[in-house]
Amino acid sequence: MLTEWFQNIEFAYSWVLGALLLLPILIYEYIRRNKRQQASLLVTTTHFLKGSTSFKTIFRHLPFVLRCIAIVFLIIALARPREKFTETQTSGQGIDIILCFDISGSMTEKDFTPDRLEASKQVAANFVKNRPGDEIGIVIFSNLSFTLCPLTTDHDAILNQITNIESGYLQDEGTAIGSGIATSVDRLRSSKTKSKIIILLTDGVDFGGTIPPDLALQMAKYYGIKIYTIGVGSEKDVDEVVDSPLGPVVQHKKLQFNEPLLKKLADETGGQYFHATDNDALVKIYQSINQLEKSKIDVTTYNRYTDKFLPLLIAAFSFLLIEIVLRYTVFKKFP
Repeated sequence: MLTEWFQNIEFAYSWVLGALLLLPILIYEYIRRNKRQQASLLVTTTHFLKGSTSFKTIFRHLPFVLRCIAIVFLIIALARPREKFTETQTSGQGIDIILCFDISGSMTEKDFTPDRLEASKQVAANFVKNRPGDEIGIVIFSNLSFTLCPLTTDHDAILNQITNIESGYLQDEGTAIGSGIATSVDRLRSSKTKSKIIILLTDGVDFGGTIPPDLALQMAKYYGIKIYTIGVGSEKDVDEVVDSPLGPVVQHKKLQFNEPLLKKLADETGGQYFHATDNDALVKIYQSINQLEKSKIDVTTYNRYTDKFLPLLIAAFSFLLIEIVLRYTVFKKFP
């Protein structure tokens, strides 16, 4: 609880906290003086005083401890702790963006680390973080397409949904690129912004679905939507371990990739086609899109503070008052 308090607190006069370094000196001086103290009455032996330990002797250092606690609270209070609230206000023209994810079985191929889909999710999440003020939505597709998140400026909700994307979420296998684009267009067609884009991320092998890619392409062109296509993977041979009646065996297979389709979708809508062959290339692609599609957004940040020193000040004077009362009553010294 104390850790959480300090995480949300900043000090207006943080240099005052340096006074806490005087506390060890104060404690050292107290110990040194306490050892040098001598009794007012000198006796030849203390044998008869054995077993005379009392409440006062056990707790004789309590007033000093209370004074140290009071000093600590007072110094922290003088540093003026305050809670910071940050508010942001955006103005200008943003871009409406639909992230269209292929979640078919082919997106689990291991030519990326850890696989195509997981690598795509990680990079897409970073892209979202760099688009303040833009409305962003998520569409996923395999044989079917589904709006996972409508257009929103709540980027925390978007990031949460990206994290939850998994292959097989829609159960039916296939790669219905046309359906994915059509659903994305449906989410953007009523948008009032001048710039509307779809970022389609797939391996580009289209089969299944009820809407062919050519029809979805015409829909995007009609509503003035640009499509940026990212081809994930490559046509190369890989070894895959599969189960067989004789146990796990290594199977040689060729990864599929349809580059011409993705180029056509991008070229005819005014977007661009990119080919990602590994994680680093995927990062650079999203950075390129981020530069190509700039939002005219002004973000104004306001900081509001609430002082939190009063409870500490009350605590400091309370401990000091208790220390004074105890010192002149219970622990009062007589000459």
